[in-house]
Parts: sequence; structure tokens; C-alpha cells
Amino acid sequence: MNFKNLDLKSAMVGALAVIIVMALVLLGIRVFDGCSNENSEPPLYEQVSEALEAQMDDSPSNDMPEQIEEITRPSDFDTDLSDYERKDGKILNGDYFLTLMTRLGAPQNVIYELEHKSEGVFDMRHLKVGYPYQAYYTKGEPSELAYLIYEQDSRSYVVFSLIDSIDVSICQKKIQTQVEYIELEISSSLWSDIISQGGPGLLAIRLSDIYAWSIDFFGLQKGDSFKAVYQVSTHNGSILGVDKVLYAEFLHGDDTYQAYYYDDGSGNYYWNEKGESMRKAFLKAPLSYTRISSGFSYSRRHPVTRKVRPHTGIDYAAPAGTEVMSIGDGVVVYKGYKTQEGNMVKIKHNSVYTSAYLHLSKYAKNLKVGDRVSQGQVIGYVGSTGYSTGPHLDFRIWKNGTPINPLKMDSPPAEPISEDKKEDFQRSQQESRRAALTFQARTILKQTVEIIKTR
Repeated sequence: MNFKNLDLKSAMVGALAVIIVMALVLLGIRVFDGCSNENSEPPLYEQVSEALEAQMDDSPSNDMPEQIEEITRPSDFDTDLSDYERKDGKILNGDYFLTLMTRLGAPQNVIYELEHKSEGVFDMRHLKVGYPYQAYYTKGEPSELAYLIYEQDSRSYVVFSLIDSIDVSICQKKIQTQVEYIELEISSSLWSDIISQGGPGLLAIRLSDIYAWSIDFFGLQKGDSFKAVYQVSTHNGSILGVDKVLYAEFLHGDDTYQAYYYDDGSGNYYWNEKGESMRKAFLKAPLSYTRISSGFSYSRRHPVTRKVRPHTGIDYAAPAGTEVMSIGDGVVVYKGYKTQEGNMVKIKHNSVYTSAYLHLSKYAKNLKVGDRVSQGQVIGYVGSTGYSTGPHLDFRIWKNGTPINPLKMDSPPAEPISEDKKEDFQRSQQESRRAALTFQARTILKQTVEIIKTR
């Protein structure tokens, strides 16, 4: 057997496979775009073309660059600290600015001057336990505290200058925004599957917020899948947050749910393919629960009284203290204690729907009858008051005064995109799809090249 000829044939077959994939991807994008403009290619189409060309080269440096935009935030602090001795620490329980600075060796008169300089810049009372700081000391004998840098959040830090000129300033970190893509099949849970794929756990939170009105994330099954194009903020390679999910497609059971990011100025940001808001009139569930411990029934044996009687609600098992949210906008019409229901809040959402939240351990601070609450607002906390054998939320819904099963309730969508914004939305929608196709093309090509290299 002529192995040289065999290797040559394998290489030719591999090259042909890449060409076929390239042709199919390019044709797919052309068809998707409708070839509306034959004289110019959209930016994302050009990115795909460049990606395909790069994949034909074995050099890693020719791989398609990520879509990165560096945002340089203004900063008043550019001192070289390499000549100083650094000591790291964290704000301790009971720390005040005075006690912290005294412990670090700052003179009392300088501490008072810093407190004066901080007025209107940083509230010293906002030092948070566990938050990190770096103290920089001059080298030599005796050393003295020169700078204190306190990281007040993931994006900014406070600089206290103690030498030359005493000053307090807020400095912003250099943040990069980067567009990423992920596609996976659910095998255990949304959070763990995203993490195992190398994605940020914060994406799971974003997706659960977007689909809160259409998908029960505690009912995900193996075989469900999703793909998403999303934007992250990074600093020195660390992800600070998932800013936006630009496009997502979730396959849940036999249904496919698409979500598009579009800011129409109404405060609503996510829409389905028809331009209907992903935000519905009601949330799918009023809390993050562990499991449903008891369903809607007209003949349930009560665990306390042992009598068979209707249970026209859903019991959500959850740890005591879990936040309970209003499933929609409305007005508090009852707040109080009843023998069987325990601490309860009842909310009238409109002329049709009313909801109730039973067995609460306590109510949200300052909540009172007559208050208008918004969707997702915390109104209480899971407990075991009244006739209850353990911490859970008994959640109930009435439609026109008749109890209904919350799990089978149809929730109408919020206002759709207005007519004058539809054309712009459709352009944004197509761009989001093209972005997803761009990343899919890159993934396919990478996988194809890896297969060829192993032959």
C-alpha cells in the first residue's frame, strides 16, 4: 500500500471538507441576509469571511480576533507605586476610617485632613467589611504610610494620598467590553453547565432574568439546549459582569424561545421574534425555590389538621429567609396574620388577578396596605408561620375571584414594540442573528480543522 498516496488523499479530503463547510456557511449567511445589497457586505459577514480565511492557516496568530472595545475611564491617579512597600488587607468587622488608618500608622492630623478632603467624594461610612485594600509605605527607616487604595467595587477604587498633597480621589479601572458566544446542551443545571463550558456563571442569572416569564428553570430537562451571544466587561482578564445578552435561543422541550436585545426607550430590553416583550404581566414563580412540595388540588389531606380539603395554591419548598417577590405590579390589599395562613400578603394586580403569599417569616421593611409594588419587588421572606410543618411558601392566584392553578396560568405579554420602532427592531434582530451565525461559523471551522489535524 502506498502510504504517501493515502496521506495525500486524506489531506485532499480534509481540504475539500473545509471548502464545503466554507461554501455552506457563506451561502447560509447570504441566504439569511436575503442578498438585499449585492454591492456591499455587512460588517458581520466580513468578519465571518476573515474568520474562514484565518482558519485555513495553521498559525494561531491568524485566528479570528475577539470583538474587543477598550474603554479608558478618566483617572486622577497615575503614580508609579513600584518604589513603595505594599501591604494588603481587608476591612475588618467594626472598622471605621479612624480605626483603620490608625492601625495602618497614619498620624491623627492627617486622618482628620483626609476626612475633610473626602466630603463630596467618598462617604467614609461606606467602608464595607471584607472589602480589600492596599497600603503603600515609603521604604527606609522610619517608613510612613503614603497611599491607601480601597476597592469600593469591581470597577472603581478610592485613593487616599498622605504625602506631598493630602487628597482623596475616585479612580476608575480600565474596562474592556468583549462579545462572546456559547452553545450547549443541558446535562445537569444551567449554572453548572455554563461553568463547565468555560462561560461565566453570571450568564445563567442573566438568562434566568430574561426568560423568567416563559421558562421554569427548575423544570429544565436533559436535552434542552441554548445558544447566546453576550457582552462581558473584563479587567486584567477577569470578568466583572455580563452586561447584555444580545441574542439568545432556548430549546425547552418541544418549544423554542428566542430573545433579542433592543432598547426602545420604554425600559423594556428583551423581545421575542415577533417584537413582543419577553416581560409578561406576571413572573413564572415568586421566588427561587428548591422544589414544589405540594400542588394545586381540591382534595388534599392537610399535613397539620389531617383533614381532606382543597389546597388552591402551590407550595414552594425553600429555606427560611428566602426572598419572596411580587409576581407583578399591583397594590397591597392585605398584610397581616391569620391562624392557618400565618403571616400573609395579598396583592391586587388589576381587575382580574389577585395573588397571595402565605406562611411568611416576616414582611419587607416598611411594607403596608395601600402600597403600590412593582414586579419582582421583595414583599416578604419564606417562613413557617400558621399551619405549616416546615419552611415553604404557599402561593395562590385568583382570577375574577376564582382560585386558579398558578402553574397553568397564561400570562399576557407586556406592550409590544411600537409601530414606529418595528423597522429599526427588525434591523437589530437581523444583526443579532448574523452575530450568532458568525460565531457558529467560527466554531464549525475550528472543529473541522482540529479533525483534519488529527488525521
